[in-house]
Amino acid sequence: MKADLVTRERIVFGDGAIMEIRTWRVPNKVPPSQHFLKYSLFYGRPGERLVGYDNERGKGDHRHYGSREESYQFVSIERLLTDFRQDVEAIRGEKI
Repeated sequence: MKADLVTRERIVFGDGAIMEIRTWRVPNKVPPSQHFLKYSLFYGRPGERLVGYDNERGKGDHRHYGSREESYQFVSIERLLTDFRQDVEAIRGEKI
């Protein structure tokens, strides 16, 4: 299965926090997701995830927020990135 990279962004903040966004267009859906996108969005510090969104095979679209893991309703890549950035901004207390 060949995946085409759509988005790759990595920011290391002055306080040591890291935000990394990676999305790929894939030829087959990643079950049980119903779209042709694979993604891994991370915000945290080394060894500590504060926010994460991904669609791991078998789990589907979901997000991690602190110690919680919950289902995420994927609508579009634009909405995914907006929701993720809003979560990061809420934790950081600033616009990024």
